[in-house]
Amino acid sequence: MSPAITLSGAGLRCEIKPELGGCIAGLWLDDVPVLRSTPAAELATVRLSGSYPLVPFSNRVGHATLKWQGTSHPLVQNNGPEPHAIHGIGWQRPWQVLEQDGQLLMLACEHRADASWPFAFDASQTFCLRGNVLELTLSMTNQSAVPAPAGLGWHPYFVKRPGSHVAFEASGRWEMSGEKLPTHREPSAGLDTDCSGLDVDHCFDGWTGSVSLRDELLHTRISASLSRLVVFTNATRDFVAIEPVSHVNNAANLLQSGAALAEDLGLEVLAPGESMSAQMSIQVERAR
Repeated sequence: MSPAITLSGAGLRCEIKPELGGCIAGLWLDDVPVLRSTPAAELATVRLSGSYPLVPFSNRVGHATLKWQGTSHPLVQNNGPEPHAIHGIGWQRPWQVLEQDGQLLMLACEHRADASWPFAFDASQTFCLRGNVLELTLSMTNQSAVPAPAGLGWHPYFVKRPGSHVAFEASGRWEMSGEKLPTHREPSAGLDTDCSGLDVDHCFDGWTGSVSLRDELLHTRISASLSRLVVFTNATRDFVAIEPVSHVNNAANLLQSGAALAEDLGLEVLAPGESMSAQMSIQVERAR
């Protein structure tokens, strides 16, 4: 079992647990938590972490069945009683340390086709602290002998404090059914609102790549190389999940049903040996 790893510099401290889904246990600016944060030694489940990687897909695959190129692949229902497969499989696998120092960590994870995902792939993560910025990279390579659907993202949980305000620009929002699956797209300019009364669990597309989250203590800016963003919070939650992702929820099945084109859904199709990569950064400063 790999020990927890701490990166630190310029007031930021990030604790990572490679064996627990390659997750971030916590991120702090001095003593103020940026993400929902638990000291790594005390964190027992990735679902209570500060952030975890989404690979080889984000959000849900409806009813844990991947419909791909004329074949239905049953997947593992990997989130308790929920009937879907959710958030990929990287968050439920141990990751191995490739390289580390005080400000940099590189992890890798190898998957061979199984009941959780029928296509083999390799994935890697990097974490790098530069001043008051945490920079993240997530990559995957299709190691199967056939073209495979692929997607990447992150699931960070930002602390929702009094006065929390979220703002970002987008062009559309996918509406959700009672089963938490997308039904259709509606125009949307994004969000610019206080978080206290916000009730949202949607994927926005046409995202411009930047989010501002402000409260009485911190100003956090989330940036990514991706154009879709899942936002989740409600009155019962003490966090705002702000998740840069590469594709719409349930994208492969929406493609199979003819609901939209692959490029409109953000779904990548990787040829054997082909790779994809994404970047995200979290910049944190004290509120002024």
